Amino acid sequence: MTDKHPSPERSSIRLPTPSGTLQRRARGFLALFFILAGLITLRNFIPALMWGGVFAIALWPLYCRCENRFGRSVWLPCIFTAVLALIFMLPVTFIGYKVVDELQNALHWFNDILHSGLAEPQWINHLPIGAAQAHKLWQAHLAQPQQIQELLDSVGLNFSKGLSMTHQVGSQVAPLVHRVILFFFSFLTLFFLLKDGHSIKDKCLKSSHRLFGSQGETLARQIIASIHGSVSGLVLVGLGEGFVMGIAYVLAGAPQPIIFGLGTAIAAMVPMLGWIAVTIVVLLMIATKSSMLAAIAVWIVGAIVLFVADHFIRPFLIGGTTKVPFLWVLLGIFGGAETWHLLGLFVGPAIMAALHLLWDIWTESPTSKNNIVKEK
Repeated sequence: MTDKHPSPERSSIRLPTPSGTLQRRARGFLALFFILAGLITLRNFIPALMWGGVFAIALWPLYCRCENRFGRSVWLPCIFTAVLALIFMLPVTFIGYKVVDELQNALHWFNDILHSGLAEPQWINHLPIGAAQAHKLWQAHLAQPQQIQELLDSVGLNFSKGLSMTHQVGSQVAPLVHRVILFFFSFLTLFFLLKDGHSIKDKCLKSSHRLFGSQGETLARQIIASIHGSVSGLVLVGLGEGFVMGIAYVLAGAPQPIIFGLGTAIAAMVPMLGWIAVTIVVLLMIATKSSMLAAIAVWIVGAIVLFVADHFIRPFLIGGTTKVPFLWVLLGIFGGAETWHLLGLFVGPAIMAALHLLWDIWTESPTSKNNIVKEK
């Protein structure tokens, strides 16, 4: 039988009411646990989510203008996402097609060199200085197939390992599929960020005010401005450099000028890499018996374009929007690229811009902090 009348001692036991501090700490630890669990769960997709965020931030001003003109609908983010996907896919598809188309010719050319040697270009005889020495060096190291084979062996190229290289290429199929999946999720993230952008923006502002106060919004604006500046200073300037150099390649008769123009544009997105791309094209022009004068002209044009872009246009676009010294921006670009690879070109400058703003706030006197926040 159960005791229907509990003793006074048992009925007097009461659990203490949890304090508000304890509950806040418990909620904080619970939220931290789920945040960490979410990051661990999505660790392989975090780059895709970050790429989608970078695309959304870069396109948001243009998207808002189009939304104000054509109205809010689900078709607008679909169009933006599809157009951006085509911008990425069309050059990659074109380059892949051209590479496959030229690969057989390149293999035949290389096979001819291995069997008959490399013919001496005509421009060597027209060198103003050192023509005889260059002729002797060419005849001693490149004119005969045995000499070319010895040269390849000396730099560690052994073509008998072709089968192992084939296996290595085959092992890269799974990572390639993974990159395609990340590419898809990047644009899927972009679609939903554009579609629900206003709601996400309002919630982010409310969360920022609750956690960090008014300075949280200032920090977010600094990061967004840095990403806008990075897109303009890296992507747009790089595309402009590639367009100008592509025209120079066509006029100078460079081999595959469209492909090398696209390659120069991609390389020029990273400061200093454009010089390497232009130099490679010039060396290929010389090796394929192009005019020495045309090759020199291409290099001079490239030097002028890259110098102006890297030292004047790019610092103004990247650092001018955030008032960050270009040294900080440059460190953010290279440090971010080393840590985050291509994504770091945009994440690195954003991190450095945030650090620069925090540095300004921390190092200024309390009376001038409000002025800095208002100016930013």
